Amino acid sequence: MNLDLIPQIKHTKSDNFFLLSGPCAIEGEDMALRIAEKIITITDKLEIPYVFKGSFKKANRSRVDSFTGIGDEKALKILRKVSETFKVPTVTDIHEVSDAEKAAEYVDVLQIPAFLVRQTDLVVAAANTGKVVNLKKGQFMSPESMQHAVTKVTDSNNQQVMVTDRGTMFGYQDMIVDFRGIPTMKQYAPVVLDVTHSLQQPNQSSGVTGGRPDMIETIARAGIVTGADGIFMETHFDPANAKSDGANMLHLDHLERVLTNLVAIRKTVNSLE
Repeated sequence: MNLDLIPQIKHTKSDNFFLLSGPCAIEGEDMALRIAEKIITITDKLEIPYVFKGSFKKANRSRVDSFTGIGDEKALKILRKVSETFKVPTVTDIHEVSDAEKAAEYVDVLQIPAFLVRQTDLVVAAANTGKVVNLKKGQFMSPESMQHAVTKVTDSNNQQVMVTDRGTMFGYQDMIVDFRGIPTMKQYAPVVLDVTHSLQQPNQSSGVTGGRPDMIETIARAGIVTGADGIFMETHFDPANAKSDGANMLHLDHLERVLTNLVAIRKTVNSLE
């Protein structure tokens, strides 16, 4: 994948990791613009290539009454407005074959959720749009098996593909990151570490997913040290009241400190290489 081919992406010559970050879900226009503006201010200051992330809908929910979105077209138009307002690329996840062409009209990167990455028709539909495809490694899959998911994209005449590790199931209610997977998957495509979802604690009896946001910087630091090309990190100015995944999101007020530390570590890693 050539990072420079992502429309409107900046700072690609900085030798920094790239960042996919934003709220878990698009809850409204004001919140999306507020979060985007803050992140862009930080990433411009630190010269981090940046893609704004926001789910236009949430299909994988624990309970039927969980928040799923504000409406597909409404949320996708907000993603487009973020892109046009701040001149920044955007990424969203898709869940059905019909989502691929629909979302591709509004965003620059299509993300395949971890639970769906083995769904061939979905992966191929994303690849056929010509957009960059971000494949999330299934919580149940080995790093080596992601080679086949990448091949589904490249065999569809799309070389713009990356892989994201979001942890592996450890028992029923916890996730771990096997950092050996980062250099392994880098043989197939650029690798992103999804820091916040790697700290989820799913399958809680309440039906609401838990998390360990206190460990976000620890996992992110380890990802940079082990060679991650990019970092995926969900953030919100009010995680406690976020409509999705609030338990494992980073508070927006802490983002600059965390990214500043990661940039310093990346510089050290670069000097060693």
